[in-house]
Amino acid sequence: MQIAKPAILKPGVTLDTLPAPRAGDLAGGDASRTIRGIALILWDPKNPGRKLDAIDTDQITPAADCVSESLDTLDERWKAGSFRYLMPDFRARVHKGETFVIAGDRFAIGSSREMSPAGLKAIADEVGLEMVIICGHNMGDIFRRNSFNLGLHVVQSPEAVADAKDGDEFSYETGSREVVNLTQGKTYTPVPLSAKEDEIRQSGGIFAVGRREFRASVARTPAVVFPDAERSKRMSTTAQIVWAHRVDKDAEVAPGATLRVYADLLPASDGTAPFSIHTFNQITGGNSILPRQAAVANDHFVFTGKEDDDKQTGIGRQFAAFHDIKKPYYATPGDGIFHFYFPEQGLVLPGQFIPGADSHSRAYGAYGAVGMGVGSTTLGFGWSTGYIYFTMARERRVTFRGKLSPWVTGKDIVLELLRRWGAKQSQGMSVELVDAGQQLPIAFRNTIANMMAEAEALNGVFAPDEITYAWYKAKGMNELPYPQFGCGPDAQFEIDEELVLNDITPMIAKPFSPGNAFPAEEVAKERIEFDKAMIGSCTNGSYDDLLSAALVLVAARARGLDKVQKELVVFPGSGGVKLLIERPDPRLGGESIADVFRNVGGQIRASWCGPCFGQGSDALVKGQRAITSFNRNWQNRMGLGGEGYLASPSVVAASALAGYMAPPTELGLLWDPEKYGV
Repeated sequence: MQIAKPAILKPGVTLDTLPAPRAGDLAGGDASRTIRGIALILWDPKNPGRKLDAIDTDQITPAADCVSESLDTLDERWKAGSFRYLMPDFRARVHKGETFVIAGDRFAIGSSREMSPAGLKAIADEVGLEMVIICGHNMGDIFRRNSFNLGLHVVQSPEAVADAKDGDEFSYETGSREVVNLTQGKTYTPVPLSAKEDEIRQSGGIFAVGRREFRASVARTPAVVFPDAERSKRMSTTAQIVWAHRVDKDAEVAPGATLRVYADLLPASDGTAPFSIHTFNQITGGNSILPRQAAVANDHFVFTGKEDDDKQTGIGRQFAAFHDIKKPYYATPGDGIFHFYFPEQGLVLPGQFIPGADSHSRAYGAYGAVGMGVGSTTLGFGWSTGYIYFTMARERRVTFRGKLSPWVTGKDIVLELLRRWGAKQSQGMSVELVDAGQQLPIAFRNTIANMMAEAEALNGVFAPDEITYAWYKAKGMNELPYPQFGCGPDAQFEIDEELVLNDITPMIAKPFSPGNAFPAEEVAKERIEFDKAMIGSCTNGSYDDLLSAALVLVAARARGLDKVQKELVVFPGSGGVKLLIERPDPRLGGESIADVFRNVGGQIRASWCGPCFGQGSDALVKGQRAITSFNRNWQNRMGLGGEGYLASPSVVAASALAGYMAPPTELGLLWDPEKYGV
């Protein structure tokens, strides 16, 4: 079973011969100093006088620039791409001394790409300057942790942001983190850090911390012990898993506390692996231990046909060969998107703690695990030590009550939730997801937990229940490593809310936010046409997701609608799913899902992530519009100048037949749970 395990030394290596910390690692970092620079303000083009909110990491580092051709040139493309479209002269302005980057609330949300803070820091470094990022409320949690790891200065100070004007001179005290607007004569105290976060920040970054702790981590045997019945009554699902996985068994598990937590699995993609490998090599020397709990899936840059992308995937390929990492821990191109592939292979289990170098690692919450997104350096640190530094978030609970309405799926539920949460979203909390009626299948739960990334939550988790364990039994996995557990009856949450399922209808999210969602029947009245319909991705690429779309196509065929009006492309979540959809299914009258798609003019592609973030031949080009079952529709996300809309596979299939965005009811299809329920 895949659980936290002791380190494995390479042949000929002993504890005494492991790499020791370097002299600079023991010095504890630099003494406090003052950094000065000029404000570089990211203004909102639609709201003059306002700083821009919700800048995502896709805008900081566009996907095409998230490429490294070798371990020696990791950050070259990252520097060149920083704010490429949002502020094309960004690099030149920083070089002129505009080193205090100021933005609104929710800065650097979304993708875990550590290329963003690394590229920003490197732009200032290359001319001997230091950059300071100042934003308002709720900085993206992954970006924030990545910045501490790398030594990029980041502070949250809504007051400093509100007062800042173009040309203002600022100073920043690295010890106290105090910010001063020298032009206006105002001083600001930023949102405080936990003691451990501040220690990491001031101690020289993640490489130095890793080298200091490496020997002790190798000597230590992981122990995962779940709380007793009395203690667990007062703990959420997330808190119990974190408590069980603590390295330091006396560490407090409470919001704001930073502690070391053992990881059961530490997965990366071909996009995030190179920087993780670099981190692992920096900490361990590269050839002293096997990477701990490591897994790598080639799912991001694999079918583009670009030489530089192949060089990037080659870094992970060589690493896997060097350390003898094989399937299912090393997934080759087409094996699958790792959020589907690793659960499918039995590597994701209830009760696990899984930090993944991809923001959608939150999907593992569908299986009763704490899945969360981390940066590449945190992952490389975990490969080295077996644990990561984790800061417990505040907690909220969402209870799904009532009965599912016709055609409603997990995608509709999460789009409605994001719509209701609005601009604040989850406020960075850990989210306990409760299926009160025991009616949400794993496919629905996967979509909801996955899109806690778009909700800006630390993680989202369904406590393992009968549905969870039935899913594992169907895979022949009757013995699981951790005891059955659930959210304690006396657990307290900062926000405790309900979502009544009866009130939810099929939804469509318009650009440029997943929370910009509307009832699909209302959108249908607008007759919004599009160029492509795309079904799949890590959010909706399971067999059941694709079956739900195929059922719509078969039902519509009986009404004479037998050809799609727009291009329809399908991306299975894994190579295993791609094989399964070629088999006859009795619910489709003996046809296979793949044949149903092909018979209406649809095309089946390989399993990969590319189209979701604007890579490959199916990426949108300027002026194109698509309706998809993907998870993000931010500006330029699916391709430069393209517009993405989000919906369930059922709605995407219906739209492909209608020729405009619409739910199945627009085709005259009446809901029959025996026919269409999955």
